[in-house]
Amino acid sequence: MSPSEPGRPPARPPAEVDVRAELLRAVRCLAHPTDQARGSTSDLSIDEALMLHSVGWEPIDLICGVSLESIPYGVWNWGSGEIGAASAAQTQAVQAAADRLREECLSVSGYGVVGVRVELEVHRHHADAVLVGTAVRPADAKRAPASPFVSDLSARDFALLASAGWEPMGLAFGTSFVYAPRRSVGKVLSQKTQNVELTNFTEAMYSAREAAMERMQSSAITVGATGVVAVRVEEGPMPFAHHSIRFTAWGTAVRPGPSGHRRIAPQVVVSVNDARSQFEASALRD
Repeated sequence: MSPSEPGRPPARPPAEVDVRAELLRAVRCLAHPTDQARGSTSDLSIDEALMLHSVGWEPIDLICGVSLESIPYGVWNWGSGEIGAASAAQTQAVQAAADRLREECLSVSGYGVVGVRVELEVHRHHADAVLVGTAVRPADAKRAPASPFVSDLSARDFALLASAGWEPMGLAFGTSFVYAPRRSVGKVLSQKTQNVELTNFTEAMYSAREAAMERMQSSAITVGATGVVAVRVEEGPMPFAHHSIRFTAWGTAVRPGPSGHRRIAPQVVVSVNDARSQFEASALRD
């Protein structure tokens, strides 16, 4: 049935957003935080803090989660298939770091963590994961949830997601390390003067990618998400084991909130300000 057919109410035009009013409200929230006993510390930019307040949320504290997992000796020797011990170590390091991030979030009465920076390193005998982000909560929050969410979305993207009626569920992660099999001596000699594809590395990369993406999607399904957004990937050979390929993927698992998806009308803004001019705070006065 089209909108013009009888019996169906006409579509309601999207409400106009008063940008100046939103900025004023955000500045007042920053000037009068909910918790008067302590100030907030975050790595958010001024724009991100204002965007967060415009959707009714506030930053609380800058928190961190760290974990180092050991990798057994000898796993980097030549072989075939997946390097299971390395894949498990990297996954466990991220899971443990995320758990500690949630614990710190609960300790400051946070509802979740936004803007999480994911720093991953793999060494010969250990895999490291460092997660740093800002704990946030609704401005009118009464009690923190049992399990806060972890998101690597920026505060700006989180505010846009919340405005559309979606909510982050957690950090979805998947990784895989795969051996690139040796080429035979005969094949090496026959190809040394040719430009040919190294199919052993190509196949190893595809194998690692498929396993990592599947694990990331599975971790999102486990927390009840319907999709993963802002996915980032890292891939390539290990510097200390060039015959092994690593593929890692992570993003924020999301799902529609209780009220469902809300349509957001896009706005086109053309700035006519001189880039060298500074922002005048007095422009926000009533």
